[in-house]
Amino acid sequence: MITVCRLEDLPPGEALRVTEGVPSPIAVFNADGTLYAVDDTCTHQDASLADGWLEGCLIECPLHAASFDLRTGRPTCLPAKEPLRTHRVSVQDGFVLLDIPVGEPA
Repeated sequence: MITVCRLEDLPPGEALRVTEGVPSPIAVFNADGTLYAVDDTCTHQDASLADGWLEGCLIECPLHAASFDLRTGRPTCLPAKEPLRTHRVSVQDGFVLLDIPVGEPA
């Protein structure tokens, strides 16, 4: 488990990019009080989804407006065709934690 931040530091509607302790950047989102984590790089072209526009459970890429469902990682419109990898995120003692499976090098 990787500590991302205090829950109060990730208010609803906001995102945080995690680069330390993970094999590739991961974006953590607070979508109306529910936390989601996905690979941060759009599968269409190299752009940070943490810099995108969050609406409900959908994140829109800031580069070409591809959209992804944070619950599944699946694209919801073109130009993206490939899904994002999703990651487990939880809250313990007021801290947001990211679960990185054993065997994934940091």
